[in-house]
Amino acid sequence: MIGWLESLQKTALGTFAPHGPATQAAAQSYTPGDFSVHFFLQLAVILVTCRVVGWLGKKLLGQPQVVGEMIAGVVLGPSLLGLLFPGIQGAIFPKETKSVLYAGAQLGVGLYMFLVGTTLRLDHFKTKARSASMVSLAGIAAPFAIAVLITPMLLDVPGLFAVGISQFNATLFLGACIALTAFPMLARIINERGLADSALGTLSLTAGAFDDACSWCVLAIVLATFGGGPGVAILAIGGGVAWAAFVILVGPRLLAPLGRMVEREGELSITAFAIVMIAFCISALLMDVVGIHAIFGGFILGAVMPRGKLTQEIKRKLEPLTVVLLLPMFFTYSGLNTRMDMVNSPSLLLIALGILAASVLAKGGACYLAARLSGEDNRTALGIGALMNSRGLMELIIINIGLQKGIIGPTLFSMLVLMAIITTMMASPLFEVFYGRRGRETGELGALGSGIAKAA
Repeated sequence: MIGWLESLQKTALGTFAPHGPATQAAAQSYTPGDFSVHFFLQLAVILVTCRVVGWLGKKLLGQPQVVGEMIAGVVLGPSLLGLLFPGIQGAIFPKETKSVLYAGAQLGVGLYMFLVGTTLRLDHFKTKARSASMVSLAGIAAPFAIAVLITPMLLDVPGLFAVGISQFNATLFLGACIALTAFPMLARIINERGLADSALGTLSLTAGAFDDACSWCVLAIVLATFGGGPGVAILAIGGGVAWAAFVILVGPRLLAPLGRMVEREGELSITAFAIVMIAFCISALLMDVVGIHAIFGGFILGAVMPRGKLTQEIKRKLEPLTVVLLLPMFFTYSGLNTRMDMVNSPSLLLIALGILAASVLAKGGACYLAARLSGEDNRTALGIGALMNSRGLMELIIINIGLQKGIIGPTLFSMLVLMAIITTMMASPLFEVFYGRRGRETGELGALGSGIAKAA
């Protein structure tokens, strides 16, 4: 009997250990069964943490669920759980399983942006095209101007940029980081704040999408000149523009019969749903292959989906699973690559605060001025500036690439993480003060949580 108990105890304790043959890197490797066990363990931990941190963020700080999920991702990474309980963090998220989590993260954020695309009001975009163009251009030009001014000073600080990097490449990369708007995060905030059907929401989403696409193209140029070769930039910019043009110009005609079929049958059949998912996968794949990002493939396809019963049924079938189960993986994967303990001296903290102030001024301030110059009233312009200043985890994605490719060092990486978190946390409270509270009092906006993310 004792032998049976000892065997049971040994088996239970070894549940989360690798069971495969030895490799050069480790005494044992992970089998398919080991990946499955860790995947479901990680999902359970991620969901519990996101719900708890999201709830605390709402109750204590008045932040939307999405900001809580972003913080939850950092909590589960090396910045907190890994710092306090490295053994537990390593057991739950061993580095060998991160590729599985990455794939789930891309599926989650891609599907979410596809859903956001289906809510895009193209009629609002047409009426706000001038404002969106001006806001977008200002949101690109001002950050790069700021980057031109501050990059030479940052290059003089050891460890921020890679040794030997040119001022041109450093300026381009920093400008892209400052110019980013957290496109997925912006979409969640817009929906949670009742802006999904508003002209302001469409304007902000459109300008944010363009700014992010430009930042990714600039990153492709940096990678090309930093050693990736000119093919990287040519494929990213040329391929991205070509696919976007095809989807926008040809997509509506190809998808129209599907929309009519769903209207005629009154529901989205399994076959029709499979066609939609195939189209989504192809669009996300092509944007990922060219080097832009899968989320833009999902968003563009969603934007041209025939409105009516088709998009209503897509939302009904996809929204709960995407928002509750899949999307949190995106936040956690990015959080696992984030360290907050690198800014560890007064001088470095001062530099971090300077980057934060410059980023807020260049992005939020420039977008506010552009909106005013394009004819928007002061309240609307302030709301746009607050929303466009949010950077979120798109920032974490691009700076992770910069770190992995050796463009920046861990210290600058941590400073940019700090900037991303603070600007994202600023967005919702500032928007409420400048625009949201008054808009809800007058009935101009819907109630909080009335958009896609209400299930969150």
